Amino acid sequence: MSLTPRAAGRHITFEAFGQPAVELDVDFVVVGSGAGGAAAAVILARAGHSVAIVEAGPWRAPVDYPHSTYGTMRDLFDAWGGLVTQSRALWPVVQASCVGGTTVINSAIVVRTPGDCFERWEREYGITARGLDKRVWDHQDRLEHELSAEIVPPDARGHSNTLAMDGAEALGWDSHYMVRYARACEGTGQCLQGCRKGRKQSTNVNYVPEVLERGGYVISCAPVDRVAFADGRAAGVAGNFRDPVTRRSGSRFRVRATKGVLLAASVTQTPLLLARSGIKSKALGTLFRAHPGTGIFGVYDHPVDQNVGATQGWASTAFRVDPGLKLETLAIPPEMVAGRLPGGGAELVRRFREYRNIAMWVAAVRAESAGTIKPGFFGNPVVRYQLDEPDMHRFRSGLAMVARMHFAAGAKEIIPCIHGLPYKLGPDEVDQIEEGPLDPRNYIAILSHLFGGCPMSADPRQGVVDGNGKVHGVEALYVVDASAIPTTIGVNPQHTIMALASVWAENLVS
Repeated sequence: MSLTPRAAGRHITFEAFGQPAVELDVDFVVVGSGAGGAAAAVILARAGHSVAIVEAGPWRAPVDYPHSTYGTMRDLFDAWGGLVTQSRALWPVVQASCVGGTTVINSAIVVRTPGDCFERWEREYGITARGLDKRVWDHQDRLEHELSAEIVPPDARGHSNTLAMDGAEALGWDSHYMVRYARACEGTGQCLQGCRKGRKQSTNVNYVPEVLERGGYVISCAPVDRVAFADGRAAGVAGNFRDPVTRRSGSRFRVRATKGVLLAASVTQTPLLLARSGIKSKALGTLFRAHPGTGIFGVYDHPVDQNVGATQGWASTAFRVDPGLKLETLAIPPEMVAGRLPGGGAELVRRFREYRNIAMWVAAVRAESAGTIKPGFFGNPVVRYQLDEPDMHRFRSGLAMVARMHFAAGAKEIIPCIHGLPYKLGPDEVDQIEEGPLDPRNYIAILSHLFGGCPMSADPRQGVVDGNGKVHGVEALYVVDASAIPTTIGVNPQHTIMALASVWAENLVS
């Protein structure tokens, strides 16, 4: 079937194999509906342009979000969350695949872009866009207003978050209750499974519907195979629908775009899409970076019930520069707690009886280590990444700081979850963490704040895109997700991703 903007405001989802191809004609096509893609698409739609958002995953309404971790990985995660780093340690790379992208399964944490990030991008990558910092901060003002950024309300903080504040205050550390894109959070503790209450302002409940309301298209269950070109210019995208349950391929779709193609398929997928589309760049797939994070359980002599209250409600950025850490709370579901506790059978059951009395707080490293993203044998992303020794020292120091916070807050013991250390440690044994192993295989960690793969640089030899997100050497092709950010930033990146994408989309309509 062929559609034009006259049939606007339509959501198109899976079409089975054998059905006629779906063909659209628009001004701009945006691949990906997460933080970067949705933020860019709504700017273009507000300027009066016809826009199509193409998303590889399905569109799930909050009422249909799963209750369990199993259901979340099945319905919302990319490839069941099975992507892990191919290096000395197999650390999971956390990303969603659904309309709204990872904004559906994260904690919607709002942190403004630190000024030193812009200084570093200019110093190391030649990004000298005049007034970029002010433009980003102006858009962050707008985003905070439009997406109801609020400090976690007292009634939604739960005991784990208030304990963390007590521990930080006892140690004299500067910290705060988080600001998040969440309207009147009720503290149901289900951020990681998607907020069934609809309080979290993930992009599938605001900007994506607005694009529809303004006459655009949303095509879901539609992974893009490649970008189409005409006369050296990006002219659209094409691919096959994918059944969200069986994963079988469906009919063909093509979206022709007369003014531009914007890619926001994720840090791991955007580099592969460019490679499949014939983009040749030595920088493609390089400078992959992350904030690796891991946690320590504090064991208290009273119930904490960490899943009552905001999943993440407290943080400290006081150590962002020295030693290069962010500390924060993170309440994980029972299934994930059981997966972190060592032992099995009756021993695991015995240990799990303390579940109500434990709280997990984490340290995320502002790592300088860099890796690569390349296509594997079957076309899936292969992420090669490992912390170097200085980053491992920071990683280990962060865990020791979290342990001290627990004891300052009144914990009687901690569970370090570090191979080679005892199952539990007491207040006088934190030095065992400080002197613990530097081998990343000894730690349970995840990569959730991802950067790079299509890094921006004024020099085409160093970067895939320029300071406006435009792919070097190709007209009308842009990258508007975190894959364009060439460094870690030391804070939660969603606010930065959305603001940068807004700036770059604004450049296309100004």
